[in-house]
Amino acid sequence: QVQLVESGGGLVQAGGSLRLSCAASGRSFSTYAMGWFRQAPGKERVFVAGITASGRVTSYADSVKGRFTISRDNAKNTSYLQMNGLKSEDTAVYYCAVNRDNIVLRPVNWNYWGQGTQVTVSS
Repeated sequence: QVQLVESGGGLVQAGGSLRLSCAASGRSFSTYAMGWFRQAPGKERVFVAGITASGRVTSYADSVKGRFTISRDNAKNTSYLQMNGLKSEDTAVYYCAVNRDNIVLRPVNWNYWGQGTQVTVSS
């Protein structure tokens, strides 16, 4: 199994930046894809970004392309979501997730989830 702990959320002004971190544990972490999802109040949880185990393939929701960057450091068992040009509509709880199939370019079952971290963008 994989345990995931997000951090880095907080309050930021529109146009600002924030970096989320996801610390993972588990023997096979380096072979799994990692992703970030978010859930805004009253809405479903949606995919934001994903990255394959190698870090060579990434995927982004259209709403964040050009503004968010996902990365990972397998030596540190950590993934990151760099969020720039934040907008009020980015306000949500952000969740880190892992899938064992190492898939990010098409829908997949995400097997493990973190507890979430709140991101609030003021306008």
